[in-house]
Amino acid sequence: MGDASAAPAEAQGVPWGEVFRLSPGASLLATGLGSGLLPKAPGTWGSLLAVLLAEGLFALYGVGAVALLAALATAFGVPASARVAVLRGRKDPSEIVVDEVAGQALALLLLHLALPAGASPALRWGLVGAAFGLFRLLDVVKPGPIDRVQSLPGGWGVMADDLLAGLGAGILAAAAAFSLR
Repeated sequence: MGDASAAPAEAQGVPWGEVFRLSPGASLLATGLGSGLLPKAPGTWGSLLAVLLAEGLFALYGVGAVALLAALATAFGVPASARVAVLRGRKDPSEIVVDEVAGQALALLLLHLALPAGASPALRWGLVGAAFGLFRLLDVVKPGPIDRVQSLPGGWGVMADDLLAGLGAGILAAAAAFSLR
């Protein structure tokens, strides 16, 4: 992970091009396939990527694939975000959006578990939009414990707040789906 030649760069942070050169796989994953490098609101771009991935997987393979997306984004996102944060010299660079991918996928997983199979496309997409908006709101505002878990060390500090935001958004979206049955 960290060799002697990378140590000086890690101490002061490096430009994104150098981060990708030093750790291409972690950088690609941490930035949500580069979506976190798009201008303005990188977290929103990462969340939108998650919606596209989760909904595509759901359409092709069902709810289990959305669960797998959330699990893999978390499992690989923790070490990737830790590595990239060290290289950038910042605890949680805004361009790291794998945490948004994991959190948004979790919110959509909970929604799909509650959504009736025969839900109309309009209802389904309306609730997906609500889950997206709720997730972004909770991720930006960071009420209570969502803010506090950012103090966890390394990649967990990057990921945990978005996972809690995803849990909260998913519960609210699932409750809406139940209430509309």
